[in-house]
Amino acid sequence: MNSGDIAFMLIASAMVLFMTPGLAFFYGGLERRKNVLNTMMSSFFIMGVASVLWVLVGYSLSFSGDINGIIGNFEWLGLKSVGLEAGTYAATIPHLSFVAFQMMFAIITPALITGSVAGRMEFKSLFLFIILWSFVVYYPLAHMVWSSNGFLGSVLGSVDFAGGNVVHISSGVSGLVLSIMLGQRHGYDRLSYRTHNIPFVLLGASILWFGWFGFNAGSALGANGLAVHAFMTTNTSAASAMLSWMVIDMIRQGKPTVVGAATGAILGLVAITPGAGFVPIWASFIIGAVVSPLAYFTVSVVKEHFGFDDALDAFGCHGIGGIWGGIATGIFADRSINELARWDGLVFGDYHLLLSQVISIFITIVLAIAGTVICASLVKLVLPFRVSSEDERKGLDITQHGENAYPAFNGLD
Repeated sequence: MNSGDIAFMLIASAMVLFMTPGLAFFYGGLERRKNVLNTMMSSFFIMGVASVLWVLVGYSLSFSGDINGIIGNFEWLGLKSVGLEAGTYAATIPHLSFVAFQMMFAIITPALITGSVAGRMEFKSLFLFIILWSFVVYYPLAHMVWSSNGFLGSVLGSVDFAGGNVVHISSGVSGLVLSIMLGQRHGYDRLSYRTHNIPFVLLGASILWFGWFGFNAGSALGANGLAVHAFMTTNTSAASAMLSWMVIDMIRQGKPTVVGAATGAILGLVAITPGAGFVPIWASFIIGAVVSPLAYFTVSVVKEHFGFDDALDAFGCHGIGGIWGGIATGIFADRSINELARWDGLVFGDYHLLLSQVISIFITIVLAIAGTVICASLVKLVLPFRVSSEDERKGLDITQHGENAYPAFNGLD
């Protein structure tokens, strides 16, 4: 045991938990005024339900035992036999500390999905969907990628330092599928869905940037050199992507936007997540600079062409950013930084890791699509899936929660 590592991991866990309220502010600021509370609550409630599920069964299914490299077993059900001794995955911190750190990932991942369905999904249906999705998609994926016996990590040889597959691709693709199943918001092709509170967006992005150091550096599972390296690649990619988006804004609109700068920073954080502890710092400049034009093209061209209503661009940000980040890890990974990678990346003369990354991304996408369709279909059998047209017109704050974020406001929305 190492007291420094324990303190570091407790701080990192708290930082990752803080990211979920940050996401609530980011999404809430982007949504319309009449839906801000519902949008923020859609992230906040998951801090409760995902924590309970994780302690009862989620951690055990994700990390204990192994069933065909796909899912764990019930060995650690209710955290039985999980205590203050070192566990399987980290030698210098209590097993329970690793449980707590991983719990924060299980919280924020499904919260990312909610950005795709903002403004039109029944809250009760969302609540049930998140529970089902955690069992069908998140726990198996966490096991396949991070478990000592998981198929994608231990068998295929792909790497995912802090959640490119597990967190970002899974949530982004699931959000896209769910938004298509729900259909467009009323008046989507006629109305202007304006960002209602840009200071909220900036506050949320700043909290996320801060928390991401716990997210990525904490994934080193100790206060060590690898954590320092992940800290620096994380910040460099975020800064590079923010500047890249600002350049795009200048070219397209003639002026940089606050929402664009905040979005670019988040994109850089997403893209570096799978490779933060594997790629050189110089590569993080490239990873960040490239992700912004990829995402910009997705949300401004692809989304418009196909007409899907990914309300707050969860897929455009997390799906596209996670896919690029996973591929970039296969291109730039350097085993001298982290020997958990079996091979060097493509730029160092080996194609095996890149191939494994592409296959793992494909499997993640298939699982996310199939799992989302299954979970949404089950929810539809027992609950109304989408709010009524009248409730959507009134706003989900009043109709779903009986509250109003701005009770003194009397203008149109």
